[in-house]
Amino acid sequence: MTGLKSHAQLLLALAVVLLLPLCMQSGSLATEVLIYSLAVLGCNLLLGFTGLLSFGQGIFFGLGSYAVGILLTRTGLPMPLALLAAMVVGALGATLVGWFAIRQRGTYFVMLTLAFAQMFYFLAYSLPELTGGDNGLLDVPRPPLSVAGMELMSLATPWQFYAFVAVCFMAVFWLLLRVTNSVFGRTLLAIRDNEARAMAVGYNVRLFKLSAFAISGAVTALAGAFLAMMTGIAPLSSIEYHSSEMILVMTVIGGTGNLFASVLGAAFYVLFADWLSTLWPRWLMLLGFLLIAVSLFMQKGLWGLGVRIWLALRRRPAGSEPAATKEGSA
Repeated sequence: MTGLKSHAQLLLALAVVLLLPLCMQSGSLATEVLIYSLAVLGCNLLLGFTGLLSFGQGIFFGLGSYAVGILLTRTGLPMPLALLAAMVVGALGATLVGWFAIRQRGTYFVMLTLAFAQMFYFLAYSLPELTGGDNGLLDVPRPPLSVAGMELMSLATPWQFYAFVAVCFMAVFWLLLRVTNSVFGRTLLAIRDNEARAMAVGYNVRLFKLSAFAISGAVTALAGAFLAMMTGIAPLSSIEYHSSEMILVMTVIGGTGNLFASVLGAAFYVLFADWLSTLWPRWLMLLGFLLIAVSLFMQKGLWGLGVRIWLALRRRPAGSEPAATKEGSA
C-alpha cells in the first residue's frame, strides 16, 4: 500500500469522481472538491516530490482566475482556449517566481515565495480596471463546451459543470501520474532526498526545479480558472497568501508524496469546512486543533493513517496464528 501502483491510484481517483454525485446533493460543493484537488495536486508536486515548501500557490491560483475571467468577459476566445491560456499564464507566473526562489534554500526560499505572494496581491489590488480591484472580476460567464461553433455540452447546471470538471480532473491526474513515474519524476525525488548528490551526479537541479514550478503553476491555474467559472467571479482573495496557506493545509492533511493523498486532503478540508461552518461561525479554530493533531500524530497525513491501518489489519491475522496453534497443541 505504501507503494501504491499508478493504475490503483487512478482507479481510486475515478472512484471518488463517480461517488461524489451519489453521496452529495450539491453539485457546486462536489465540483469544489475536484477544483481544490487540482490545486493540491500542483502543490504536492512541489512539496511532496521536489521538497519545495512554496507559499506562492495562491499566485498561480489567482492568475488562473483572472486570466480566464478577462478572456471570457472581454474577448471572444472559446472557453477551451481560455482555459489553456489560463494554464499558460499560470506556468509563466510560476516560472518567474521559481526562477528567483530556487536560488535560495530553506527559510529564505519560503520567504521569497511569500514575498511574491504579497507582491502579486497588491499588484492585483492596484489594477482595478483590469482585475476589478477589491471587488474582484465580476460576471465571469460559463459558456457551453463548443468546437468550431458546434455546442458539444452545456455547462449551465452545477452537475453539468461537475461532469466537465471531472473529465478534466481525471485527465490531469493521469498526466501527473505519468510525470511522477517518469525519469523526470524520479529525478525530482532524488533532488528532494539529497540535492547535493543529485547535483554531483550531473543533474541540472535548477532546471528540474523550474520545470516542477511550471507544471505546478499550470495545474493550479486551471483550478483557479474552474473556480472563477463556477462562482462567476474572480475575487481578490483568490490571489492573496491565505489561498496559498489553504492549499498547503490541504496538502499536509492529505499527505505528501502521493497524488491520491491530494484528493483526500482536499475532500476532507472542503467537506469538513462546509459541515463545521454550519455548526459554529468560528470553525477555523477547530481546524487549527485538527492541524495540531495532524502535526503530532499523523505526520504523513490521512494517507499515512490509512497505510498504518492497512498494515495493522494485514498483520493481525498473522499475529493470531501462533496463539491459535499454541492453544490447539495444549
